[in-house]
Amino acid sequence: MSDEQETHTEETKRFSRRRLLATSGAAGAVGVLAGAVGGVALVQGGAPTPTITPSGARRFTDKVVLVTGATSGIGRAAAVRFAAEGGRVAFCGRRENLGRQVQEEIRRAGGEATYWRADVTREDDVRAFVDAAAAKYGGLDVCFDNAGITIQKPLHEYTSAEWDQVHATNLRGVFLSLKYQIPHLLRRGGGTVVVTSSSNAIATDGGKAAYAAAKRGLVALVQSAALEYATQGIRVNALVPGTTNTELVRRAAGQEGLPDAAWEAMAAVWAKSNVPGMMRMATADEIAVFALALASADFPYLTGAQLVIDGGKTAHA
Repeated sequence: MSDEQETHTEETKRFSRRRLLATSGAAGAVGVLAGAVGGVALVQGGAPTPTITPSGARRFTDKVVLVTGATSGIGRAAAVRFAAEGGRVAFCGRRENLGRQVQEEIRRAGGEATYWRADVTREDDVRAFVDAAAAKYGGLDVCFDNAGITIQKPLHEYTSAEWDQVHATNLRGVFLSLKYQIPHLLRRGGGTVVVTSSSNAIATDGGKAAYAAAKRGLVALVQSAALEYATQGIRVNALVPGTTNTELVRRAAGQEGLPDAAWEAMAAVWAKSNVPGMMRMATADEIAVFALALASADFPYLTGAQLVIDGGKTAHA
């Protein structure tokens, strides 16, 4: 996700790992991990994970597209796809090495993109990023406000600093982004904004109080902004993804050091018991293509909505 910035205490990691492992199917993970590491291909869940191919559309030709949190996960996948559809992509994140990699990947493929290092919790960073992007590319047309983090633990174990950190990124960070994006969109005569919320805004679980509260707050923020700017040509919608196999989720499980094949096997077993419907996590590409659809001009009457793409999770809830 998002620049999937994340801070964990050791207690957080232990709690999250227990949550991932303590499922009805987790014991089976031990048996499949060796096979996965040995190169055995595993289906992620109850149905095969599709490969999302480039659409060939050019919906964003000559459009200036701004993406926050694009050094990994959903944001990275979206930045690559916006550029492939002709967008001039300005994106940010805290991790410079990853940002430069994404920038070069897009340019090697013939797209246009520029990375800025920015932390959405810092107002000066956000203002500088948005203004520099608009200056470089001559305005602003599309914004995908995606940066987010999570810290998971029982509510009474959060420190005030941890709670504030989650909200500073997930909720205040979007407020700051909108604050500095909207004047550029107004000067353009309108545009589209997509904000990444979460299915946890609709149906959540224990240990996610800070994350779920911030993501639910984003839905209200989107609704208010959509009403405020609808007559001025700006459409604002909330993207509501289900559990997505990204670095954020892997960190939340405390499994950053696990070999990739072992992680995929563990994630597959977990998803079969914990993701209703498709019984697998989404891929970043699956969420990114939906973000592009919402950001495009294909749905001119769509604003103030919360659009769910969660493989059936909240239908079950």
